[in-house]
Amino acid sequence: MPTPTPASPKTPAPLSAAEVAEQLKLAPQWQVGEGPHAQLNRTYQFPDFVRAIAFVNDIAKYAEEAQHHPDMLVRYNKVTLSVNTHDAAPGGAVTQKDFDLARAADTLFMRMGV
Repeated sequence: MPTPTPASPKTPAPLSAAEVAEQLKLAPQWQVGEGPHAQLNRTYQFPDFVRAIAFVNDIAKYAEEAQHHPDMLVRYNKVTLSVNTHDAAPGGAVTQKDFDLARAADTLFMRMGV
């Protein structure tokens, strides 16, 4: 499992549009969601429900250690993660912490061999 960055008592700063664009180059399957509150989104597909839930459990362990929790939606063999830093701005904003979680999720997915 990827090692999370320890939680910091300091709230991370929102990333600028240019910083988000640069980070998306390192996490190209993630998208910035539309709407009043920026967030990162990605949907993963698995061969079956059991593997989808195993992934959710791995994400939950990582999120607890990092103290940064994504929204997770499970639809049978698909898991959608949505993440932003709620306290970075009113309604949340995308921060480095979100991209750290995105890359950790991608690593967990690749390790599953799906």
